[in-house]
Amino acid sequence: SSSFRVPVLKMRYVAAYLLAALGGNASPSDADIKTILSSVGVGVDDEKLAFVMAQLAGKDINEVLAAGSEKLASVPSGGGVAASGGAPAAGGAAAAPVEEAKVESEEEESDDDMGFSLFD
Repeated sequence: SSSFRVPVLKMRYVAAYLLAALGGNASPSDADIKTILSSVGVGVDDEKLAFVMAQLAGKDINEVLAAGSEKLASVPSGGGVAASGGAPAAGGAAAAPVEEAKVESEEEESDDDMGFSLFD
């Protein structure tokens, strides 16, 4: 099985290919990709486009996405879990500031919308 190698590739070509495929075009052509990219003012490097098209030729896009998802699942995604600060020394002393902060944030939220909502 051939692997999908991407040396110095801009994702715009892959994204345009996916848009075409999701729009119902099971096998987008170079011209389809150029049309999509030019519609949003993005230039096309014919060499990079040819590379992407060669890599995707004859492949089911759903299988390519599934294989990519499997590969991404094995990639470490950075930072670990944050360590907790431990138990407070004075029983309930830490609970009071947390509740005060909650009340302030609710007041701030009501002030931030300035009397109207974007979804009204």
